[in-house]
Amino acid sequence: MAALSSTPSSITSKLRPLDLGSGVVGVRFLGATAAFALGEGDVVLAGNEETRVGAHKGAILSLAGDGKRLVTGGDDGRVVATRLDGSSEALFEQKGRWIDHVAVAMDGAFAFSVGKSAHFQPVKGERKSLELPSTVGGLAFAPKGTRLAIAHYGGATLWFPNAQAKPEVLEWKGSHRGILWHPEARFIVTTMQEAALHGWRLPDGAHMRMSGYPSRVRSMEFTPGGRYLATSGSTEVILWPFMAKEGPMGKQPTMLAPRDVRVSAVAAHPKDEVIACGYEDGMVLLARISDGAEILARAPAGGPVSALAWRADGGALAIGTEDGAGGLIVL
Repeated sequence: MAALSSTPSSITSKLRPLDLGSGVVGVRFLGATAAFALGEGDVVLAGNEETRVGAHKGAILSLAGDGKRLVTGGDDGRVVATRLDGSSEALFEQKGRWIDHVAVAMDGAFAFSVGKSAHFQPVKGERKSLELPSTVGGLAFAPKGTRLAIAHYGGATLWFPNAQAKPEVLEWKGSHRGILWHPEARFIVTTMQEAALHGWRLPDGAHMRMSGYPSRVRSMEFTPGGRYLATSGSTEVILWPFMAKEGPMGKQPTMLAPRDVRVSAVAAHPKDEVIACGYEDGMVLLARISDGAEILARAPAGGPVSALAWRADGGALAIGTEDGAGGLIVL
């Protein structure tokens, strides 16, 4: 990321625009190819060429990726895996139900939720299920192993599907939605229905409340090593410090890339402390944490940025918007 300097500059000439034809729910990289999940049910694989895969007969509601396949959940009751060669496979189907959330583990296992039920499918063996007190708001596998974090009303549940131990409940009033593990598995953070985050310090169960947002946080991601948590929800990227063992409590967040338009999506570079930030007017900036240096990656145009993802080596960025525009930048 040496291109970032103290002088604002632009890499918009490197942007390869894509007309995806439907709002982008999310994007992940499969190797060097960007896989865009679209609201109307298709997956578009954008590498040297573009391939459109009819993954769902209805809307895609959720997605996750492990670098080899894009796993999506739809309102057609199906969990579908789409691979780099354009093939797709239904991993689960339950007609008449919605697959609200999906997650993938690095060993190839996956999880999904239907209403108040969370389901875990190991690579080999039978599927296991857990009933929650309310509709599942989010799913996330621990960085290592198959421990599953499940967000719901009243807090979060930590479940070892392969163990007999009773699931651990982390309580906090309110509706918890997105959920994320710290890369070192020391913290769990959830987005709330209200304009706030909540976190738990797992060694001692201490609470971490991160508030002050003007709107709901819909996008969050840890920087390499978990030093910062980058979030949307304001007119700048909010970065909560997680370097210390106690987490961000008692510390002020850092603000990056301020504008008069709200940030709608964030993505942390996988190697450098650089954040890609998308805004509600379609603009995308790259911002360096150390000095706030910015590069314009996409000029304002059309609908809000709804999806951002870095290639695993940090050499490319994929962009998707609510109005069906997309883009690829190879750095």
